Amino acid sequence: MAKKIIAVAGATGSQGGGLVRAILADPSGEFTARALTRNVNSDKAKTLANLGADGVAADLDDIESLKRAFKDAYGAFCITFFWEHCSPVKETDQARNLARAAQHAGVQHVIWSTLEDSRKSVPLHDDRMPTLQGNYKVPHLDAKADADDDFRKLPSTLLLTSFYWDNLINFGMGPKRDAEGKLAFTLPIADAKMPSIAAEDIGKCSHGIFKRGPEYIGKTVGIAGEHLTGHQTAATLSETIGEEVGYNYVPPEIYRTFGFPGAEDLGNMFQFFRDFSDDLCAARSLEFSRGVNPGLQTFRAWLKENLARIPLEPKRATA
Repeated sequence: MAKKIIAVAGATGSQGGGLVRAILADPSGEFTARALTRNVNSDKAKTLANLGADGVAADLDDIESLKRAFKDAYGAFCITFFWEHCSPVKETDQARNLARAAQHAGVQHVIWSTLEDSRKSVPLHDDRMPTLQGNYKVPHLDAKADADDDFRKLPSTLLLTSFYWDNLINFGMGPKRDAEGKLAFTLPIADAKMPSIAAEDIGKCSHGIFKRGPEYIGKTVGIAGEHLTGHQTAATLSETIGEEVGYNYVPPEIYRTFGFPGAEDLGNMFQFFRDFSDDLCAARSLEFSRGVNPGLQTFRAWLKENLARIPLEPKRATA
């Protein structure tokens, strides 16, 4: 029997790459991975090809390329990349291109990697949180949610993802030394619990959902590796690093003024995570996540494997 093709958008990224590797490592061999990427000659694309993936060129701005990439696929993993362009309008347009291409190709199971619409909890007129770019509270969340209904028209699973632990590596969110040389981990979530996960586990959970097939079509499900407070995160960092790491709570209204690209968006995001922690955690069952991905990592396990990749300023010499 021919293997079912899973077309994976963003195959060279963390989520998509996790899914491609999970498919290729599955001893049952039920699926084969079609790795969608803008540049099939990139080092990351070549690595996936060497592992056994079928690399296909596709661009989220080019719906015809997506239609070709989804042709004859049983499943499609759909994801967009807000931080490449920081345009919520572009984000939604690209998501809709993915949905329309999947519909055109007759894909039987689509997983859409999405997030909550923060405006349902904090309407645009609500001044508890500033409105950004005229139409959004948290642009990189809301722009994905704007395409949810397009995917609901398909045989799809809407997958609510979580904060990546990988942000400690790639987004500059790891511990920093203060003026006294002490390490501190900063988050604007006060004492709230925040759903978080290893990015590759999103791909592995998606693989588990594809394997369960029709069971999750037409449903919205959420995944997380753990629900952690800032203090719990700092404690695990301390244990793994072997040096005390403090938790530094910075209110979102201060975080929004930090001035780096995306500071306002992220400040609003963390405020949303803080103020609606119970709802976000309830939507992301750890039991469900382990059910579709038995190898789901804890933060401690992920940190032990990835500590060397987190940029840490060395201890300062003492006189």
